[in-house]
Amino acid sequence: MMAERGIRVDHSTIHRWVIRFSPLLLEQLNHRRRAVTGKWHIDETYVRVRGRWMYLYRAIDSLGDTVEFLFSEYRDLLAAKRFIRKALKRHGRPDRIIIDGSQTNREAIIACDSQNRLRDRSRLTL
Repeated sequence: MMAERGIRVDHSTIHRWVIRFSPLLLEQLNHRRRAVTGKWHIDETYVRVRGRWMYLYRAIDSLGDTVEFLFSEYRDLLAAKRFIRKALKRHGRPDRIIIDGSQTNREAIIACDSQNRLRDRSRLTL
């Protein structure tokens, strides 16, 4: 594109610009993004990424927009806590969190959130 305009730029210069301005651009885009709603649906699924099977943890708000996601090799309490902490740190605490019957996700939410946002519909007791 710059060559069409008669400007010669080395590829290493472009790379330095990307490294320098990417964080600034990301910060500006984060300020302009729409806030997520107060009701999150959290689920995990097993997907193939670059030939490797991994767990995709994902939180979606009530409008269907992705709140947060995390790829993990393991489906355990540590990975669930890491995902919940990441979502809470970036977006704050929602009014309600809806999960499937996963006991691991339930324990992670209780461990990470001092005010439990889960409805007690499960027959399981902690």
